Amino acid sequence: MYRTKKIVASILAGLLIGSTGYAATADRENLSQVALLQSLAQGYFGGTVTVKDLRALGDIGIGTFEGLNGEMIVLDGTVYQALGDGRVVVADDKEIIPFANVTFFDKDVAIKLSNIADKAAFENVLNQAVKKHGENSFYVVKLHTEFPYILYRSEYGSQKPYPTLVEALKDKQTEFTKKNIKGTLVGLYCPNYMGELNSKGWHFHFISDDRKHGGHILELAVKNGKVQLDQTDKFSLILHDDKDFHKMNLAKDMSEDIRSAEQDSHAK
Repeated sequence: MYRTKKIVASILAGLLIGSTGYAATADRENLSQVALLQSLAQGYFGGTVTVKDLRALGDIGIGTFEGLNGEMIVLDGTVYQALGDGRVVVADDKEIIPFANVTFFDKDVAIKLSNIADKAAFENVLNQAVKKHGENSFYVVKLHTEFPYILYRSEYGSQKPYPTLVEALKDKQTEFTKKNIKGTLVGLYCPNYMGELNSKGWHFHFISDDRKHGGHILELAVKNGKVQLDQTDKFSLILHDDKDFHKMNLAKDMSEDIRSAEQDSHAK
């Protein structure tokens, strides 16, 4: 499918009011992003986009919720909320989304996996595919398998006035280790030029088959499986219709905070 597509970068930024407005932008070959990871890093945990709005834009993705209240996993059209205590619930349509990425999943690439020792090795396999098929595209990945080992985190929500992302995680982050657990990894690859809008490279979330466990993946191992990639060449950015959001200095360098939030384990 992607071989026939031309690379198109389409940034739609502005006010989209109501579900019909969001639905009008929906495109199976488009990655929709709500706000910026940089705004989340600075402590913008509010928003004007709802779960209902988000579901109109995609059936797979990742993100978080108002107050940084847990991790989001969107899978097969359902928006799941992995809470700070490790439980997973189906998010209410009225829940507010400060940051997320979603698209409609269509398999473009499939890669067999065998004896993947850790997350770095997993990313190396994916990076080879990205290099082959186009490093300046976006990729959403899906892997359903039994994980011999997985370490993931979620977090309890914060109240206003909100702290920064790093400060919130330092006080609220909880980590969970599971062995021999069946579930699905949902991930996103952003090209290097996205460094001021999101996090460059890979970002993975997890949800178990029984829908009881999930969160942001910090480490993993894979014995075998087949990872699927959806290559996407359109991108839409939805900004919040909120005065606090528009007062933010989004040119501020938050790269180290984002790196820490994405990768660091806070377990002692």
